[in-house]
Amino acid sequence: MRTSPLPIDTVLRPSQEVAEALAQGAPVVALESTIISHGLPQPRNLEVAVELEEIVRAQGAVPATIAVLDGVARIGLDAAELKRIATEPGLRKLGYRDLPAAAALKASGATTVSATSFLAARAGVRVFATGGLGGVHRQWSDSQDESADLDTLSRTRITVVCAGVKSILDVPATLQRLETRGVTVTGFRTDEFPGFYLHTSGERIDWRIETPQEAAAVMRAQDAFGGPETALIVANPVPPQEQLDPDLHDRVLAEALAAAEREKVTGQAITPFLLDYLVRGTDGASLEANLAAVRGNTRLAGQIAASWSKES
Repeated sequence: MRTSPLPIDTVLRPSQEVAEALAQGAPVVALESTIISHGLPQPRNLEVAVELEEIVRAQGAVPATIAVLDGVARIGLDAAELKRIATEPGLRKLGYRDLPAAAALKASGATTVSATSFLAARAGVRVFATGGLGGVHRQWSDSQDESADLDTLSRTRITVVCAGVKSILDVPATLQRLETRGVTVTGFRTDEFPGFYLHTSGERIDWRIETPQEAAAVMRAQDAFGGPETALIVANPVPPQEQLDPDLHDRVLAEALAAAEREKVTGQAITPFLLDYLVRGTDGASLEANLAAVRGNTRLAGQIAASWSKES
């Protein structure tokens, strides 16, 4: 005999501040937690987590940093919970597919783009700020390696503000896959898809928007048409003066790819290997470019959420 499903509040719980904001139709911005637990060293990770929440508040929106603690997906963290994500050793990295197991086994973990997107949308949060998306890996025809982000975004009604996809990926193939899966991609004041650490990847995109209000208008049009619950990507490039030097990026990335092939690094290990190599090979400059992108994306996400809340 089938058992009854768990009540939603046993596996997903907004903070009081987020719940009140959602009930009132106030703007809320989702933030992922893997950058805190796995992307930055201590104690800078906690400092950045607090800074990003402050950026959201400065735009008139409520921040909802998302993580799973003791099996419960928390939509919005208090100061103690944020510190726990920043300092607890052995914290898991949770994608969408990991959420049921984490809930059942009372595990704790930081959420990736796929898990954060799903949980934000499930809680009623429409706008999500992150650094760069996952995508199709280089030499996909050999490895079949593709981020779960793409599949989740093809069936989740969320607006993701990002600086493109991670530059270690196959950017043209990723854009093609997003098109195939019906995910709308717009460039914020740009006609070219951003390159994560770089201002541009050199790849053209079809739709350009100039204001947060235009992003909110696209969101309303999505809802008016109905159809599949796909995402909207607002690609927001890192400013040229804050990007990683393109020549340095290309040289170190080539070295990183060669090292990965030499050491036979594959599967889930390839992304952290390449990103770590870039940080070390650029003396931390890639990390600073990443943080510049995240700050800009968070600011824009707050503005879009405010516009969406005001006009919806």
